Amino acid sequence: MLKDWNSPIYREGFRACAPSLFGMGAWGMVVGVAMIKAGLSLPQALGMTLLVFAGSAQLAALPLIVANAPIWVIFATALIVNLRFLIMSALIAPRFAHLPWLRRTLLGFLTGDLTVALFMQRFPTMWQTPAEERDQVLYLHGLVVPNWIVWQLGSILGILAGSQVPTHWGLGFAGTLAILCILLPLMRNRPGFIGVVVAGAVAVAAHDLPYKLGLLLAVLIGMAVSMWIEEHMELAAAPEASASVTSEQEKRDE
Repeated sequence: MLKDWNSPIYREGFRACAPSLFGMGAWGMVVGVAMIKAGLSLPQALGMTLLVFAGSAQLAALPLIVANAPIWVIFATALIVNLRFLIMSALIAPRFAHLPWLRRTLLGFLTGDLTVALFMQRFPTMWQTPAEERDQVLYLHGLVVPNWIVWQLGSILGILAGSQVPTHWGLGFAGTLAILCILLPLMRNRPGFIGVVVAGAVAVAAHDLPYKLGLLLAVLIGMAVSMWIEEHMELAAAPEASASVTSEQEKRDE
């Protein structure tokens, strides 16, 4: 699949998934740390991330592994968590039904939630010609290969880093990383960044409130500030957009 890198449609797929790769790597690191903190050995954690490649199912299975649950319960839990992939498979399977079964199996293993969404956004309908079929296959390659590589790099980094984290931190450390994975993408624009900063400041200032109400207060104030700034930015941008449309209309009239 890497040999397709020189194809323009492959690169288009890569560019489409590129903005999500940071979050994918960070999420992989969270799962890697969680596996080590759950008590898996280094070989076991590496085997799990390379063979399973399903973060939600892995996190769902880890507490059961720690609790020494029966193996069928662990497998059943992972299966239920991953049932959503049946719907995703139904969406894209007809596009690739003509491929050899081994290649279909590999594509199915590498394809995830986000890659299916991006693929369907780019190709909402079934291919009609051999050229369109080839484009859809190459585009999917461009989505899933970088996604899988970044996930594995992040997960392996988390596995190696997890062995250096003090044992008493436990899964709480992985939970903190998971929250960071949610926060960081929200800070890409000004409203999100300011909202997170304000929420952090309020959480620190209200730390002594009972029942951890400081966290609730921080969330509410951070969301309110972020929404107010976003609304203010939209109102400020509206006159500029209107002026731009008017200017273009005048040029056409001339």
